[in-house]
Amino acid sequence: MKEWIAKHPDLWEFIKFNVLSNIATITNFAVLWLSTNFLFTAFSGLDFHWLIFHYSVDNGGLNGFLSFLLAYVVAQIVNYIVQRKLVFGAENDISKTLHWYILTVVVAGILSIVLPPYTTQVFTSWGLSLGWAQTAANWVNILVQVAVNYPMMKFVIMK
Repeated sequence: MKEWIAKHPDLWEFIKFNVLSNIATITNFAVLWLSTNFLFTAFSGLDFHWLIFHYSVDNGGLNGFLSFLLAYVVAQIVNYIVQRKLVFGAENDISKTLHWYILTVVVAGILSIVLPPYTTQVFTSWGLSLGWAQTAANWVNILVQVAVNYPMMKFVIMK
């Protein structure tokens, strides 16, 4: 295994990034489910429309918006710690790159908050319940986050 890793360090890094991202993924789902089912249930009956964010009651309403937002933020905090130490072994000065991470998180976060009402609607139109549709929408978010986060972490933030 050590020989393979030595021959394919970039591929090994990408594998570690994805495997260890599951810690953030588990965090994301746990926070999403706790938020939608307990923390923000009082807001389930309220539509939320503000700027580019459009969450009708059928797509989770304000409950969905707040739950996706909280799940994303908590998962990104966990992800930064895990990726910095265990994947990239970064020892750079955090104060010099933290602004890049925050920018990356904001860009990926906007995408992850804008997409769910649309992807949730697609999944409910396919017959999934709202809960399962939100879970499927969250998987779409995670794929978007990997596409944005990995290149930024590898080439900018953890250098």
